[in-house]
Amino acid sequence: MPVRVKVCGITRVEDALAAVQHGADAIGFVFWQESARFVSPMQAREIALRLPPFVSVVGVYVDPFPEWVEETSVIAGLSLLQFHGQESPEFCNQFILPYIKALRVREGMDLLQYGELYQNAKGLLLDTYTAGMPGGTGQVFDWSMVPLDFPSPLILSGGLHPDNVANAIRQVRPWAVDVSSGVEITKGIKDVNKISAFMQGVKNCEDL
Repeated sequence: MPVRVKVCGITRVEDALAAVQHGADAIGFVFWQESARFVSPMQAREIALRLPPFVSVVGVYVDPFPEWVEETSVIAGLSLLQFHGQESPEFCNQFILPYIKALRVREGMDLLQYGELYQNAKGLLLDTYTAGMPGGTGQVFDWSMVPLDFPSPLILSGGLHPDNVANAIRQVRPWAVDVSSGVEITKGIKDVNKISAFMQGVKNCEDL
């Protein structure tokens, strides 16, 4: 099975198109206003309308109001929701769109328990725990903490970049990988060469 790729923190049309042209399956828009990668629903809509078919458009949230999720998902034409805060299963389940739940991995965390708790999620995204930050830190966590028998489709995130993505895939065997800072020039601005190198790292691992 090929490993799927989401390029997150998209703020420009050219970055979204570069990601897709190099093989990304999904792009992510950050709808958390405190993020340097935040985009408005209309900005996201303008970018999403330029995408070719069969590309997933994901909205990323941190403890949002339900009304904000509904407004942004309709305007931007989202296909999937991604929750990065302390959202309960009940909160996540209330929306028409499917969702993935992000978990910030830290020592002593029972990932299998969270897999059971968020059993209605389309998948669980594992990111690095950093105090006071919901994600996007560019830091790697200890991949050996991921159970080999993880029940949900697993999306690996946290500090991935062109030089380590192949090793990450070989060790964790995720359904998908999620990258943002690892392919950036600066926050919110992607580097087409880094995107290309990242996608090549994923492909090289698949070819083994």
